This record gives sequence, C-alpha cells and structure tokens, in this order.
Amino acid sequence: MNSSSNQLNGKKISPVFIYSAILVAIVVVIGAVMPTQFDTVTNNIKLWITDKLGWYYLILTTFIVFFCIFLIFSPIGKLKLGKPNDKPEFNTISWFAMLFSAGMGIGLVFYGAAEPMAHFASPPNADPKTTAAYTEALRSTFFHWGFHAWAIYGVVALALAYAQFRKGEPGLISRTLRPILGNKVEGPIGTIIDVLAVFATVVGVAVSLGMGALQINGGLHYLFGIPNNVWVQAIIIVIVTVLFIMSAWSGLSKGIQYLSNLNISLGAVLMIAVLIIGPTVLILNMMTSSTGSLLNSFLLNTFDTAAQNPQKREWMSSWTLYYWGWWLSWSPFVGIFIARVSKGRSIREFIGGVLLVPVIISFIWFSVFGVLGIETGKKHPELFKMTAETQLFGVFNHLPLGMILSIIALVLIASFFITSADSATFVLGMQTTNGSLEPSNVIKVTWGVSQSLIAFVLLFAGGGDGAKALNAIQSAAIISALPFSFVVIMMMISFYKDANQERKFLGLTLTPNKHRLQDYVQHQQEDYEEDIIEKRTPLRDAEKSEK
Repeated sequence: MNSSSNQLNGKKISPVFIYSAILVAIVVVIGAVMPTQFDTVTNNIKLWITDKLGWYYLILTTFIVFFCIFLIFSPIGKLKLGKPNDKPEFNTISWFAMLFSAGMGIGLVFYGAAEPMAHFASPPNADPKTTAAYTEALRSTFFHWGFHAWAIYGVVALALAYAQFRKGEPGLISRTLRPILGNKVEGPIGTIIDVLAVFATVVGVAVSLGMGALQINGGLHYLFGIPNNVWVQAIIIVIVTVLFIMSAWSGLSKGIQYLSNLNISLGAVLMIAVLIIGPTVLILNMMTSSTGSLLNSFLLNTFDTAAQNPQKREWMSSWTLYYWGWWLSWSPFVGIFIARVSKGRSIREFIGGVLLVPVIISFIWFSVFGVLGIETGKKHPELFKMTAETQLFGVFNHLPLGMILSIIALVLIASFFITSADSATFVLGMQTTNGSLEPSNVIKVTWGVSQSLIAFVLLFAGGGDGAKALNAIQSAAIISALPFSFVVIMMMISFYKDANQERKFLGLTLTPNKHRLQDYVQHQQEDYEEDIIEKRTPLRDAEKSEK
C-alpha cells in the first residue's frame, strides 16, 4: 500500500472505529450515570475472574515467558524482522533507550516506593516488617515488573513486526493472524479482533492516566494543601488532555521526541539522586540478594495459585493478577511502538533485548526507591499508613532536598501522562484506520478524549477515595485483559506457524543452508526492484504526458 492510499485511509472511518467508539461510549455513560453500580459490577466481575480464572492468567503468562526463551535458542531466532538484507533503523543504544522509554511509565513512579512498602508491611509469605518480609517485598515487586511483563509486550510486538516488515501486512493486530485465519482477517472476524485490541488499549492507557491523576493530586495535596478529590483529579485530566490533544493535532513528532528524552533524563536524575542520598550500599546489596531470591523461586511463584491460602489469594487479586491483566491490556499499545522501532533486527536479538534491558532497569529502579521507602518507613511508621499516591512524597519529605525531588517527580509524572496519552492517540488512530501511518486529527482527538473519559469514570466510580479508585482501576485492567488474552494466544500460534515454515524453507538449523538463503535474498531483492519499478512507471508516464 503506497503512501497516498495510506493518507486516504487515514481520513476514512473504519468499522473498527465505529464499533470501538460505541463500546467506549457505552462504558463511559454507564460509569457516569451509575458510578456506584458500575463499581460494584466491575468489582464482582474482577473477583469472579481472579477466583475462577486466576490459574489461566498464571499459566498463560508463564507460557509466554518460556515461548520467548524458546525463540532465543531456536533457529527461528535467526530470521529478521524485515527483508533479509534490511538493516536496523536505529543503533543499539538508541534502540535500548526507546525500549526503556516504552516501559518506563507512570506506573514506575506511582509504585516505585509504594509497592515494596506495601509488601513489607503486608507480605504474602512472611511475617510483616521482618527481615524475610524485606527480601520478599523486593522479590515480589521484581516478579511483577520483570520477565512476565516484557515477555507479553515482546510476543505482541514480535508478531506485529514480523507481519508488517517481513510479510508486508498493515500494522493491525488482526493481520498478524492471517497464517491461521486466512482472508477472514479482512472480514467481520478481523474487525472483532481489532475492536478487542482497541478496547484493551483504551482501558490499559486509561489505567495509567487514572493513576497519574491520582498521584499528581496526591502530591499537590501533600505539598501545597490542594484538596484531594475526584473533581480536582478531573481538572488535572482536563488540563493534561488539552495539552496532549494540542500536540496530537499539530502532529509535532519532535515534541514527543523531546518529551521522551525529558522523561528518561528526569527519571535518571531522580533515581541517581535518590541512590546517592539514600542508603547506597544497602540498596545495592538488597538488589543483588532479591534478584537471586527471584531467580531461585521463579517457577514456584510463577505457578503458585495459592489454592489453599485464602489470604494470599486475596493478595494476588490485588497485585499479581492485576499486573498480568494490565500488561495484557497495554500490550497492543506498547507492542505497536516496540515493533515500529525494531525493523531490521533478528528475532533472537529482539527477544533478548526486550527481555533483559528493561527488566534490569526496572530492578534497579525498584531497589532504589523501594529500599529508601522501607528504610524511611522504619524511622517514620506513619508512612506505611499513607495512600499509595502520596507515599513517595511522604518519603521525599524526610530527605535533604525533598521538595526539589518531589517537584521533579511531579513534572516527571505529568510528562509521562502527556507522552503516554499522545502516543496512544496515534496508536489507536492507526488501529482504527486500517493501519494508516497518518490517522486524521479528528480520529486522534476522539481517542484522546475517550481515554481521558474512561480514566475519569474509573476515578468517579471510586468517589474520590484513592483506595476505591485504585480498586476500580485494577478491576478495569483485569476485565479488559480477559478477551484480549485469547487474541494473544492466536498471535503466538500464527507467528510460530508462519515463522517455522519459513525457517524450514531456508533450511535454518544450527547451521543455515547458505544456498537457499542466498537464493531467498536474491528473490527478495528482485521483488523489491519490481515493486519500485511499478511505483515509478506511472510517475514517468505522467512526466512524459506533461512534456
């Protein structure tokens, strides 16, 4: 598909856009008109899913992790995400930075100190506030933000990049399933799949925006006494929505690039400052020992459903299963971004980079803020009673330069808020305009407003209570992930079927068949040259007719 047709499709309203918009509108109206009932129903659905299908979430995410590991060592890993002679568009350092930027979101700031502190005060497998609870607090946090999250992002991004850059498909979730569904991906079945992906993306991004509004309001309340309620949070959402819609409307890609660089710079400054000011040696020691504890108990934690432990099952509902749902609902958004920056890399290089680099950075981040939070909480026990959105600011309040660190954190959250929402409007616009790389401004603005409305509805259902709002956010993530999880399973099957057939054709084993590979590269080059000639011929004819 040439660029002109892409632009044309970017102006068209696709069935995916219509059905997705109707679905989102229904959820917004119900949540706004009946917030209490909305909260009750979604909470009950969440409890049913976690009680009856918790085992399914655990098995699925574990399978995804081992599928990624298998691909690293499989001959399939030698295939490129692109034509055989394609080179990576970005150097390795820039690529790693973009992977980090994709995964480094509001959640890391929101939970940086709050999650380790919560596990230390109420651990699933140890006595509260003990030495055992300390290691378990970091281990559980590493588990939630580690390999499972990035494996989920990785398989979705892999299927998209393979279909788009190697098979020439548009960047739609449905088109990755052509190897098992055939041309049905262009009909009603494909529309349903893309609608599920869009709805999961809207809810997943809304979860982050809701947490961002909660934490910005919590920080302003703690630092400056501004009221902490749903209406202030609504004002925050409106202000940020106007900012990112202005950026989306203008199409200033440089603005997003600058904001992304700002995110990484501010995050690095904040983390390094805390590492220096805080208990540096203890942070490094706890990071090392907790990583070892995670690896040592990885299989047990991965498959543990707490079948005979009701207390831990309740803990898993609020933490592990919530995260698995959140990662699944975020996977179309993050997957499309990662796929776009990974053209030209081998599957082995891609999976290795996605699984290792962001995970290591996450471990360092949570070690720095988690240990600082726990150590500060030991001296000031009232910090453990604070809500999650204000704990970070409470911890900073007891540090030298605490006000400066809190202001940097607020700016970082706001910057993440804007960049996440702005990027999501593009991704949603792309998914609802047949994969267009230039979705119209009207469509981008529609999705920008929609995800902000969903975020407000989730906060409104919580009635301004931070804990209740967070529960509503968790419910949304877990519920939206369930239908899309089946799409992820089909994406893995489809990718493996297609990639394995190509692997066999090329004779890729431990040592590839060089003759077949050379023939394949030659055919790909010839096809490329023919394609270029076909595109240039009408232009030459037009030039001749003008002369």
